[in-house]
Amino acid sequence: MNNLKDKTLALAAVFQSATLVKDISTKGSVDQHDMQTLISAIFEINPSSTEAVFGHSKNLRTGLKALSEQMGASSDERDMDITRYVIAMLHLQGKLLNNNEMLDYLSKGIERGKQQAEHFSLLHENVIANLAGLYSDTVSQLQPKIMVAGESQYLSNNDNANKIRALLLGGVRAGVLWNQLGGSRWQILFNRKRFVEQAEQILADTQPALN
Repeated sequence: MNNLKDKTLALAAVFQSATLVKDISTKGSVDQHDMQTLISAIFEINPSSTEAVFGHSKNLRTGLKALSEQMGASSDERDMDITRYVIAMLHLQGKLLNNNEMLDYLSKGIERGKQQAEHFSLLHENVIANLAGLYSDTVSQLQPKIMVAGESQYLSNNDNANKIRALLLGGVRAGVLWNQLGGSRWQILFNRKRFVEQAEQILADTQPALN
């Protein structure tokens, strides 16, 4: 498969995570389908392809749009919260990959969560709470911590807090995939235009047909 497309999909998933975290923290709501895509990807341990991790490219349309808008815009037009979350998740995935003990703990926790999801459902509150706890025990222990900005009325809600942590775990998982595909900070800096063009091409290819 086109490696640029693979990298763009992985990066778009990180942007989708950041976008949904911002939605919950500022609006108290989240698109269920977009969230399900990221949660499902956490449990995809041995996928047949990059696209298979997320089910289909069309499931990342929110992230692809965010990537295009954020990386294609001038610095004063970007949503700085989304940019900050993306940078933080990409940074933390690198630290995670260097911590074998934490990776092992995370792997076992994800396996338990997968069995739990099969018993309940992917977005069941127990599954999300388990993933949130897994994030708190692992990625959240790495520095610097991701500080989520938003409205206190939404952030203080326990269900929202669990969704945010689970989504951040999904974003870091996508960041690990980005790393495995050979993605790097330098590529984001110097190949922004190529990623934006690829994201827009995938968006065009997955445009819903008009009835």
